[in-house]
Amino acid sequence: MSATRYTYLGPEGTFTEAALRTLPEAATRELTPMVSVPAALDAVRNGQAGAALVPIENSVEGGVTATLDQLATGEPLMIYREVVLPIAFALLVRPGTQLADVKTVTGHPVAQPQVRNWLAAHLPEAVWESAASNADGARLVQEGRYDAAFAGAFAAATYGLEPLVTEIHDAQNAATRFVLVGRPARPSAPTGADKTSVVIWMGDDHPGALLELLQEFAVRGVNLMRIESRPTGTGIGNYCFSVDAEGHIADRRMGEALMGLKRICPKIRFLGSYPRAGVAPEDVAPARTGTSDHDFTDASDWLVRVQDGRG
Repeated sequence: MSATRYTYLGPEGTFTEAALRTLPEAATRELTPMVSVPAALDAVRNGQAGAALVPIENSVEGGVTATLDQLATGEPLMIYREVVLPIAFALLVRPGTQLADVKTVTGHPVAQPQVRNWLAAHLPEAVWESAASNADGARLVQEGRYDAAFAGAFAAATYGLEPLVTEIHDAQNAATRFVLVGRPARPSAPTGADKTSVVIWMGDDHPGALLELLQEFAVRGVNLMRIESRPTGTGIGNYCFSVDAEGHIADRRMGEALMGLKRICPKIRFLGSYPRAGVAPEDVAPARTGTSDHDFTDASDWLVRVQDGRG
Protein backbone atom coordinates (compact mmCIF):
# COMPACT_ATOMS: atom_id res chain seq x y z
CA MET A 1 0.00 0.00 0.00
CA SER A 2 1.19 3.51 -0.81
CA ALA A 3 1.10 4.92 2.72
CA THR A 4 2.55 8.23 1.53
CA ARG A 5 -0.37 9.04 -0.80
CA TYR A 6 -3.73 10.43 0.25
CA THR A 7 -6.56 10.80 -2.23
CA TYR A 8 -9.46 13.24 -2.03
CA LEU A 9 -12.51 14.39 -3.98
CA GLY A 10 -11.01 16.62 -6.65
CA PRO A 11 -10.04 18.35 -8.77
CA GLU A 12 -7.68 20.81 -7.08
CA GLY A 13 -9.42 23.63 -5.27
CA THR A 14 -12.29 21.69 -3.63
CA PHE A 15 -13.40 22.19 -0.06
CA THR A 16 -12.29 18.59 0.45
CA GLU A 17 -8.72 19.55 -0.44
CA ALA A 18 -8.93 22.54 1.91
CA ALA A 19 -10.12 20.21 4.71
CA LEU A 20 -7.36 17.68 3.97
CA ARG A 21 -4.68 20.35 4.21
CA THR A 22 -5.75 21.11 7.78
CA LEU A 23 -4.38 17.71 8.86
CA PRO A 24 -0.76 17.92 10.06
CA GLU A 25 0.25 14.78 8.14
CA ALA A 26 -0.92 16.29 4.85
CA ALA A 27 2.35 18.22 4.64
CA THR A 28 4.26 14.94 4.30
CA ARG A 29 1.86 13.12 1.95
CA GLU A 30 1.35 13.13 -1.80
CA LEU A 31 -2.17 14.54 -2.20
CA THR A 32 -3.93 13.15 -5.28
CA PRO A 33 -7.29 14.47 -6.49
CA MET A 34 -9.82 11.94 -7.79
CA VAL A 35 -12.88 12.46 -9.97
CA SER A 36 -15.39 11.06 -7.47
CA VAL A 37 -15.87 9.73 -3.95
CA PRO A 38 -15.94 6.11 -5.20
CA ALA A 39 -12.67 6.66 -7.08
CA ALA A 40 -10.99 8.15 -4.00
CA LEU A 41 -12.08 5.23 -1.81
CA ASP A 42 -11.29 2.57 -4.43
CA ALA A 43 -7.70 3.87 -4.51
CA VAL A 44 -7.49 2.92 -0.82
CA ARG A 45 -9.12 -0.45 -1.38
CA ASN A 46 -6.71 -1.43 -4.16
CA GLY A 47 -3.60 -0.20 -2.36
CA GLN A 48 -2.88 2.87 -4.50
CA ALA A 49 -3.34 5.15 -1.49
CA GLY A 50 -2.98 4.89 2.26
CA ALA A 51 -6.08 6.96 3.00
CA ALA A 52 -8.76 9.12 1.41
CA LEU A 53 -10.54 12.21 2.68
CA VAL A 54 -14.17 12.45 1.56
CA PRO A 55 -17.22 14.50 2.62
CA ILE A 56 -19.80 12.62 4.67
CA GLU A 57 -22.21 15.16 6.17
CA ASN A 58 -23.35 18.72 5.58
CA SER A 59 -25.14 20.82 8.19
CA VAL A 60 -27.66 22.05 5.59
CA GLU A 61 -28.22 19.08 3.29
CA GLY A 62 -27.47 16.17 5.64
CA GLY A 63 -25.55 13.04 4.70
CA VAL A 64 -23.47 12.77 1.54
CA THR A 65 -25.10 9.70 0.03
CA ALA A 66 -22.18 8.75 -2.23
CA THR A 67 -19.92 8.39 0.81
CA LEU A 68 -22.51 6.69 3.03
CA ASP A 69 -23.26 4.08 0.35
CA GLN A 70 -19.61 3.44 -0.46
CA LEU A 71 -18.77 2.82 3.19
CA ALA A 72 -21.75 0.47 3.59
CA THR A 73 -20.85 -1.73 0.61
CA GLY A 74 -17.81 -3.29 -1.03
CA GLU A 75 -14.56 -4.18 0.67
CA PRO A 76 -14.67 -2.82 4.25
CA LEU A 77 -12.97 0.48 5.08
CA MET A 78 -12.56 2.30 8.38
CA ILE A 79 -12.75 5.93 9.51
CA TYR A 80 -9.72 7.23 11.43
CA ARG A 81 -10.22 11.00 11.64
CA GLU A 82 -12.84 13.64 10.98
CA VAL A 83 -12.53 17.27 9.93
CA VAL A 84 -15.30 19.87 10.21
CA LEU A 85 -14.84 22.80 7.84
CA PRO A 86 -16.95 26.00 7.86
CA ILE A 87 -18.39 26.51 4.37
CA ALA A 88 -18.94 29.81 2.59
CA PHE A 89 -19.12 30.10 -1.20
CA ALA A 90 -17.79 32.62 -3.66
CA LEU A 91 -19.29 33.27 -7.08
CA LEU A 92 -16.30 32.70 -9.39
CA VAL A 93 -16.32 34.25 -12.86
CA ARG A 94 -13.94 34.92 -15.73
CA PRO A 95 -12.22 38.32 -15.47
CA GLY A 96 -14.45 41.13 -16.66
CA THR A 97 -17.73 39.33 -16.02
CA GLN A 98 -20.41 41.39 -14.24
CA LEU A 99 -23.34 40.06 -12.23
CA ALA A 100 -25.73 41.05 -15.02
CA ASP A 101 -23.74 38.86 -17.43
CA VAL A 102 -24.33 35.67 -15.42
CA LYS A 103 -26.98 33.53 -17.13
CA THR A 104 -25.71 30.05 -16.19
CA VAL A 105 -24.21 28.87 -12.90
CA THR A 106 -22.77 25.57 -11.73
CA GLY A 107 -21.52 23.79 -8.61
CA HIS A 108 -21.75 20.51 -6.73
CA PRO A 109 -25.37 19.39 -6.10
CA VAL A 110 -24.80 19.68 -2.33
CA ALA A 111 -23.94 23.37 -2.82
CA GLN A 112 -27.27 24.28 -4.41
CA PRO A 113 -29.42 24.13 -1.23
CA GLN A 114 -26.84 26.26 0.55
CA VAL A 115 -27.09 29.15 -1.96
CA ARG A 116 -30.69 28.78 -3.18
CA ASN A 117 -32.01 31.90 -1.45
CA TRP A 118 -29.06 33.99 -2.59
CA LEU A 119 -29.63 32.85 -6.17
CA ALA A 120 -33.33 33.70 -5.99
CA ALA A 121 -32.53 37.17 -4.68
CA HIS A 122 -29.62 38.09 -6.97
CA LEU A 123 -29.77 35.82 -10.04
CA PRO A 124 -33.40 34.71 -10.30
CA GLU A 125 -33.17 33.98 -14.05
CA ALA A 126 -29.87 32.07 -13.94
CA VAL A 127 -29.95 28.42 -14.95
CA TRP A 128 -28.26 25.95 -12.58
CA GLU A 129 -26.31 22.95 -13.90
CA SER A 130 -24.65 20.49 -11.52
CA ALA A 131 -20.92 19.69 -11.64
CA ALA A 132 -18.94 16.76 -10.23
CA SER A 133 -17.50 19.09 -7.58
CA ASN A 134 -17.37 22.81 -6.88
CA ALA A 135 -13.81 22.98 -8.19
CA ASP A 136 -14.83 21.11 -11.33
CA GLY A 137 -17.50 23.75 -11.78
CA ALA A 138 -14.76 26.39 -11.62
CA ARG A 139 -12.87 24.49 -14.32
CA LEU A 140 -15.98 24.47 -16.52
CA VAL A 141 -16.30 28.24 -16.11
CA GLN A 142 -12.64 28.62 -17.08
CA GLU A 143 -13.40 26.64 -20.25
CA GLY A 144 -16.34 28.94 -21.05
CA ARG A 145 -19.10 26.36 -20.58
CA TYR A 146 -20.80 28.32 -17.79
CA ASP A 147 -20.77 31.94 -16.70
CA ALA A 148 -20.15 31.39 -12.98
CA ALA A 149 -19.47 28.70 -10.40
CA PHE A 150 -20.10 28.45 -6.67
CA ALA A 151 -16.86 27.32 -5.06
CA GLY A 152 -14.39 28.29 -2.38
CA ALA A 153 -12.77 31.67 -2.98
CA PHE A 154 -9.39 29.92 -2.70
CA ALA A 155 -10.12 28.07 -5.98
CA ALA A 156 -10.16 31.28 -8.05
CA ALA A 157 -6.39 31.52 -8.60
CA THR A 158 -6.12 27.85 -9.60
CA TYR A 159 -8.55 28.34 -12.49
CA GLY A 160 -7.76 31.90 -13.51
CA LEU A 161 -11.06 33.25 -12.21
CA GLU A 162 -12.16 36.11 -10.01
CA PRO A 163 -14.48 36.00 -6.96
CA LEU A 164 -17.30 38.33 -8.00
CA VAL A 165 -19.14 37.87 -4.69
CA THR A 166 -17.82 36.21 -1.53
CA GLU A 167 -19.21 34.88 1.77
CA ILE A 168 -22.35 33.46 0.17
CA HIS A 169 -24.38 31.13 2.39
CA ASP A 170 -28.09 30.92 3.15
CA ALA A 171 -27.49 29.32 6.57
CA GLN A 172 -25.24 30.88 9.16
CA ASN A 173 -22.49 28.63 10.52
CA ALA A 174 -22.86 26.14 7.66
CA ALA A 175 -20.23 23.41 7.84
CA THR A 176 -19.30 20.14 6.16
CA ARG A 177 -17.84 17.11 7.92
CA PHE A 178 -15.14 15.10 6.17
CA VAL A 179 -13.68 11.73 7.18
CA LEU A 180 -10.24 10.24 6.65
CA VAL A 181 -10.77 6.64 5.55
CA GLY A 182 -8.25 3.80 5.39
CA ARG A 183 -8.05 0.01 5.43
CA PRO A 184 -9.42 -1.70 8.57
CA ALA A 185 -7.03 -1.95 11.52
CA ARG A 186 -7.10 -1.66 15.29
CA PRO A 187 -8.88 1.57 16.33
CA SER A 188 -6.79 4.22 18.02
CA ALA A 189 -6.96 4.50 21.80
CA PRO A 190 -9.90 6.36 23.35
CA THR A 191 -9.41 10.08 23.85
CA GLY A 192 -12.45 10.76 26.03
CA ALA A 193 -14.10 12.69 23.16
CA ASP A 194 -14.76 10.06 20.52
CA LYS A 195 -17.33 9.00 17.97
CA THR A 196 -18.21 5.52 16.71
CA SER A 197 -19.75 4.89 13.29
CA VAL A 198 -21.57 1.74 12.20
CA VAL A 199 -23.96 0.54 9.51
CA ILE A 200 -26.82 -1.67 10.74
CA TRP A 201 -29.10 -3.94 8.74
CA MET A 202 -32.49 -4.88 10.20
CA GLY A 203 -33.76 -8.43 10.18
CA ASP A 204 -37.41 -9.12 9.47
CA ASP A 205 -39.69 -6.13 9.16
CA HIS A 206 -42.18 -5.96 12.05
CA PRO A 207 -43.72 -3.29 14.30
CA GLY A 208 -41.05 -1.82 16.55
CA ALA A 209 -38.10 -3.30 14.59
CA LEU A 210 -36.24 0.03 14.45
CA LEU A 211 -37.11 0.75 18.08
CA GLU A 212 -35.45 -2.53 19.07
CA LEU A 213 -32.21 -1.39 17.42
CA LEU A 214 -32.33 2.02 19.06
CA GLN A 215 -32.99 0.52 22.48
CA GLU A 216 -29.66 -1.31 22.34
CA PHE A 217 -28.05 2.14 22.51
CA ALA A 218 -30.59 3.80 24.78
CA VAL A 219 -30.61 1.30 27.66
CA ARG A 220 -26.82 1.54 27.89
CA GLY A 221 -26.72 5.33 27.85
CA VAL A 222 -25.14 5.70 24.38
CA ASN A 223 -26.10 8.98 22.73
CA LEU A 224 -26.83 8.85 18.99
CA MET A 225 -25.44 11.81 17.04
CA ARG A 226 -26.76 10.89 13.58
CA ILE A 227 -28.94 8.16 12.07
CA GLU A 228 -29.89 7.93 8.40
CA SER A 229 -31.65 5.25 6.42
CA ARG A 230 -30.20 4.15 3.08
CA PRO A 231 -31.71 1.68 0.59
CA THR A 232 -29.96 -1.67 0.43
CA GLY A 233 -30.65 -2.12 -3.29
CA THR A 234 -32.52 -5.36 -2.67
CA GLY A 235 -36.03 -3.94 -3.12
CA ILE A 236 -38.45 -1.19 -2.17
CA GLY A 237 -38.70 -0.80 1.60
CA ASN A 238 -35.40 -2.53 2.39
CA TYR A 239 -33.08 -0.19 4.27
CA CYS A 240 -29.93 -0.18 6.33
CA PHE A 241 -29.08 2.52 8.87
CA SER A 242 -25.93 4.61 9.03
CA VAL A 243 -25.29 5.61 12.65
CA ASP A 244 -22.86 7.90 14.48
CA ALA A 245 -22.83 7.44 18.26
CA GLU A 246 -21.00 9.27 21.03
CA GLY A 247 -18.21 7.18 22.53
CA HIS A 248 -15.51 4.64 21.67
CA ILE A 249 -15.78 0.91 21.04
CA ALA A 250 -13.46 0.42 24.03
CA ASP A 251 -16.10 2.01 26.30
CA ARG A 252 -18.08 -0.72 28.05
CA ARG A 253 -21.45 0.84 27.21
CA MET A 254 -20.56 1.13 23.51
CA GLY A 255 -19.07 -2.35 23.31
CA GLU A 256 -22.12 -3.92 24.92
CA ALA A 257 -24.49 -1.94 22.67
CA LEU A 258 -22.67 -3.22 19.59
CA MET A 259 -22.74 -6.78 20.94
CA GLY A 260 -26.49 -6.42 21.48
CA LEU A 261 -26.94 -5.27 17.89
CA LYS A 262 -24.79 -8.14 16.64
CA ARG A 263 -27.13 -10.60 18.37
CA ILE A 264 -30.32 -9.29 16.74
CA CYS A 265 -29.15 -7.94 13.37
CA PRO A 266 -28.33 -10.05 10.31
CA LYS A 267 -25.42 -7.74 9.53
CA ILE A 268 -23.51 -4.91 11.18
CA ARG A 269 -20.48 -3.11 9.77
CA PHE A 270 -18.11 -1.30 12.14
CA LEU A 271 -16.78 1.86 10.47
CA GLY A 272 -14.47 3.04 13.24
CA SER A 273 -14.04 4.80 16.57
CA TYR A 274 -12.17 8.08 16.20
CA PRO A 275 -11.67 11.49 17.86
CA ARG A 276 -14.44 14.04 17.44
CA ALA A 277 -13.31 17.15 15.59
CA GLY A 278 -13.02 20.25 17.75
CA VAL A 279 -14.24 18.55 20.94
CA ALA A 280 -12.09 18.14 24.06
CA PRO A 281 -12.73 15.51 26.75
CA GLU A 282 -13.81 18.20 29.21
CA ASP A 283 -16.52 19.27 26.75
CA VAL A 284 -18.18 15.84 26.85
CA ALA A 285 -21.05 15.37 29.29
CA PRO A 286 -20.32 12.74 31.97
CA ALA A 287 -21.91 9.31 31.59
CA ARG A 288 -25.37 8.96 33.05
CA THR A 289 -25.67 7.10 36.34
CA GLY A 290 -25.30 3.38 35.72
CA THR A 291 -23.57 3.69 32.31
CA SER A 292 -19.92 4.42 33.15
CA ASP A 293 -17.22 1.78 32.72
CA HIS A 294 -17.03 1.52 36.52
CA ASP A 295 -20.78 0.83 36.71
CA PHE A 296 -20.55 -1.94 34.12
CA THR A 297 -17.55 -3.51 35.87
CA ASP A 298 -19.22 -3.29 39.27
CA ALA A 299 -22.38 -4.97 37.93
CA SER A 300 -20.33 -7.72 36.29
CA ASP A 301 -18.41 -8.37 39.50
CA TRP A 302 -21.68 -8.51 41.46
CA LEU A 303 -23.08 -11.12 39.05
CA VAL A 304 -19.99 -13.29 39.47
CA ARG A 305 -20.26 -13.08 43.26
CA VAL A 306 -23.91 -14.08 43.14
CA GLN A 307 -23.18 -17.01 40.82
CA ASP A 308 -20.44 -18.13 43.21
CA GLY A 309 -22.76 -17.93 46.22
CA ARG A 310 -21.01 -14.84 47.58
CA GLY A 311 -23.74 -12.35 46.74
